[in-house]
Amino acid sequence: MEGDLDCERCGTSFHIRNGIPRFVPVENYASNFGFQWNRFRRTQLDSHSGEPISRERLQASTGWDWSAMKGKRILDVGCGSGRFAEVALQAGARVVGVDYSTAVDAALDNLRAYSGFEAVQASVYELPFWPHSIDYVYCLRVLQHTPDPAKAFSALPEQVVVGGGVAVDIYPRLWRNLLWSKYWLRPLTKRMPASVLMRLIERAVPYLLPLSRAVSAVPRVGKRLKYALPVANYDGVYDLSEEQINEWAILDTFDMLSPEHDHPQSSETLLHWCRAAGLSDIEVFRRGHLIARGVLRQ
Repeated sequence: MEGDLDCERCGTSFHIRNGIPRFVPVENYASNFGFQWNRFRRTQLDSHSGEPISRERLQASTGWDWSAMKGKRILDVGCGSGRFAEVALQAGARVVGVDYSTAVDAALDNLRAYSGFEAVQASVYELPFWPHSIDYVYCLRVLQHTPDPAKAFSALPEQVVVGGGVAVDIYPRLWRNLLWSKYWLRPLTKRMPASVLMRLIERAVPYLLPLSRAVSAVPRVGKRLKYALPVANYDGVYDLSEEQINEWAILDTFDMLSPEHDHPQSSETLLHWCRAAGLSDIEVFRRGHLIARGVLRQ
C-alpha cells in the first residue's frame, strides 16, 4: 500500500501511495481532473446513476463483443473515476486504469471490490507496461486534453497484442465550435484555481440550467443555440432525476471550462493516425464525439 517501486536498470524510484504506483508528479496539468473526479467520484458510474449511460457509450465507441471479454486484459487510459472500467469489469475483464491525475484514487475507491482492477498514475506518453501485452485499449474523452493528441494516440497501439483492438473518441473539430461559449471563456477559466471555478459554477448552474432548458425548447434552432450558454444540459438526453441533472451539469460544466488543453480533431486526422499506427479494419465516424477504432495487424 505504501512504499517505493525501484527500477534496477536505471535506478529510478517511484512512490507507491494508497496502493497505486505513481510514475508522475501528483500535481500536473491534469490536476483539475483529479479535483473533479475525487469530488464527483460516483456521479457517472452506472451503478450509481441507475442508467446504462457508460455501458452504452463504451459499447458504441469500441464496437467490441463485451460478452466475450472474460479474462481479457484491458487498458483504460484516462480512467477518471472508473465509469467505463466498471462496465469492463462487470464483463469479466481484467482492467488496468491509468490516469495522469489523482482521479486514480477515486477509481480505486470505487472499484476495489473487483479483484481484476488495478490503478496506476502515469502519463500516456510513458506508459509503464511491456509493449504489446494488452488485449484491448480504449481512451475515451481524453486525447483532446493532452498537450500533443497525435503523440498520445500513437502510444496506444504499442500496448496491444497483434489482433488487439484500439478505440478512442475525441472532440470533433467543427466550424460551429466558434459559437460554443466554452471556447470564449476557457482562456480565463482554465487559469482559475479549481476550487474557485467550482464555486462559481455551483452558484451559476441553478440560473443557467433553466435558461438552457428554455433556449433548447426554441423550435428548430434551440438544440444548437443552447451551446451559447456555458452549462452542460442533459435534460431530455439522459433519463436522470432532477438532482442528477443538476449534479451532472456542475460536473461537466467544470469539465468543459477547467482543462488546460482542449484540442478538437478532424475525422481525416484520426484516419491518418490510425493508418500511421498500423491499424486495420479502421472505422472513423461521429456519434456525438468523433470515434476511431481499429485492430493491430502488424
